Amino acid sequence: MRRVAPATALVLAACAGLVAALLVRAPAPAVVALGALVAAWRLRATAALVAVAALAGWWWGTVRVDALARSALGGQVGRGGDALVETVAPARAGPFQIRVVGRVLRLDGSPVGERALLELPPHGRPPPQGTRLAILGVLVAPKGPQDGFDERAWLAHQGIHAVLRAKAWRVVGERTGLAATADVLHRTLARGLAGSGTGRAVADGVLLGDDGDLSDAVRNDFRASGLYHLLAVSGQNVAIVAGTLLGLAWLLGLPRIAGHVLALAGIGGYVLAVGAQPSVVRAGIAGALASLAFLTGTLRDHWHALALGALVLLAWNPWNLLDAGFQLSFAAVVSIFMLAPRMLRRLVGYPLPRTTRLLLAVSCACTVATAPISWIQFHRISLVAVPANLVADVAMAPLLVLALAAAALAPVSPSGAHVLGLGATWLGVYVAACAHVFAALPCAQVTTTRGLVLLLLVVTAACLCLRRWRPPSSSPST
Repeated sequence: MRRVAPATALVLAACAGLVAALLVRAPAPAVVALGALVAAWRLRATAALVAVAALAGWWWGTVRVDALARSALGGQVGRGGDALVETVAPARAGPFQIRVVGRVLRLDGSPVGERALLELPPHGRPPPQGTRLAILGVLVAPKGPQDGFDERAWLAHQGIHAVLRAKAWRVVGERTGLAATADVLHRTLARGLAGSGTGRAVADGVLLGDDGDLSDAVRNDFRASGLYHLLAVSGQNVAIVAGTLLGLAWLLGLPRIAGHVLALAGIGGYVLAVGAQPSVVRAGIAGALASLAFLTGTLRDHWHALALGALVLLAWNPWNLLDAGFQLSFAAVVSIFMLAPRMLRRLVGYPLPRTTRLLLAVSCACTVATAPISWIQFHRISLVAVPANLVADVAMAPLLVLALAAAALAPVSPSGAHVLGLGATWLGVYVAACAHVFAALPCAQVTTTRGLVLLLLVVTAACLCLRRWRPPSSSPST
């Protein structure tokens, strides 16, 4: 069994402490007393540091959970008035209202500085991320448990305790500071895409993780086909961004150090533009650490990078542990580290190109690891995820490269950028077609308990057969 590095053990201990704060809050005297006990036991240096890291995580997790539970707006439910709000996420438009998360800066002239869910009348275009709005509305309580989903608890875990239901709203400006830079980057990438319709909406989802323009039918196709993860920015996106910039540096004849510095800047800008989604933060940290490892000449430990990503997300909000995106992202990466190599060895000897074998192993590993989470969170498991991913994945890298190139070329050659953007949009059409075709197959997904039991029986039988199965001994063809 692989030995855990001391630095990784410290990070994991801090993560454990942060998670412990969700179960038991840490009173300051208790943390101090436990710290004194650690010192009195005279543990080895590594063990003592691990214990201190866990205590520090427990204390900080308590601070963050308590901060997320405090609310000035929650105590003013039923109050109406004028509010100044800035949107902090992409809006999602429905037939009867626009829903978007915003930060309430002022309410009836009094400073607030707290996030709320905005429900806006659907007149005009939805406000872009980073827009300041003047709203006349009333504060209402979030909905409780309904159809198996508790919106109130879900919002509370994000520090949102009230819904601002607008009677009227208008745009009055944009937010400032670093957030404004993120908004500019977001709009720049979005403008690189061309065309409209489903292809453009899918390309937006792949590039920026924004699926707000997709219809419910298309979203259902992506869920049933097991391709919905393509609409969430992941490590693949960050790797393509970094690889594109490294390739550009090589074409320009720049030294590798300059290429990795450029890759670091590109990863930072991309993460800033997309926003703090669990998958992109984790991937951004891993990519940045890989480039920093090259620049500093240190060894790269992918487990340490994964643990650091979890630490950052849990330190910001310990409730991220219960978020489906967090769980699916980390389960998929762990499966790539642990299951994919074993599955790849099983495929050696078959007449498949090495790239196909690798994609097949990774897709199978991620499907197996994320299926239990998908059932618990969404009560569905896709049975066509592996072939659907093999077919759709060929478009991912070209789509992202074309979209990034279009955004970079737009200031110099708008017509050239438009052509590249159209290419990205047409690839989005292809990905949407893949989702639709595989979702339409019979038994594309399991959504009932009876189907789940049957699936478990089939999987158990397959595992028993695999114990006796040996791959062909012939050499693989590439």
